[in-house]
Amino acid sequence: MTVELPHILVIDDDKRLRELLQRYLSENGFRVTTAGDAAEARAKLQSLAFDLLVLDVMMPGESGLQMMEELRRTSLIPVLMLTAMGAPEDRIAGLESGADDYLAKPFEPRELDLRIRTILRRVPPPPPVSTEVRLGEYCFDLRREELRRGDSLVRLTAAETRLLKLLAVNAGVALSREELTGQGGTNGGARTVDVQVMRLRRKIETDPKLPRYLQTVRGRGYMLRPD
Repeated sequence: MTVELPHILVIDDDKRLRELLQRYLSENGFRVTTAGDAAEARAKLQSLAFDLLVLDVMMPGESGLQMMEELRRTSLIPVLMLTAMGAPEDRIAGLESGADDYLAKPFEPRELDLRIRTILRRVPPPPPVSTEVRLGEYCFDLRREELRRGDSLVRLTAAETRLLKLLAVNAGVALSREELTGQGGTNGGARTVDVQVMRLRRKIETDPKLPRYLQTVRGRGYMLRPD
């Protein structure tokens, strides 16, 4: 039986540090993916499953704290934050944003390794994740990004596929139009999301005007409720 290694996403704008951590953690029993900023990290979170994030606080553009606060609206993935600022108020800010642990730079890679393992021991193993989402007569394959009705493939546009996958990954969680636009890579604003939702409903709902699966959550946005 093959043991799945914990998958870590290291997010830091310092290329040298990213490469050092990727090499060190890979040599010590982890699968490691890296990202240079929040936007790149968010794109990788869309397509890959991670067990823990190592997130730098000070990054150009969207900071680690901003990304952390946004992430906690939809995900409980463990996060260890890195920072060059070691003052108590900085550590408190990181923990208040939702981080599981906080490590000041410079640090020994061995300490990072031990802190990661400590966090992972505290986190209960996730339930087995199915790659298929059932919607009545329809089945959406998350891995293949295909919607089928029985043996027949249902044609989806690239935008519809991204939207359905994002909703399926967060099944049972209401996502705002802003979250669907930002995380789903949709061009346009809230109106564009509404149009894509309407088109998806025509393809998966028996009665698009009374949706059973792709529901509107008043004051919040949209949510997918599979069978």
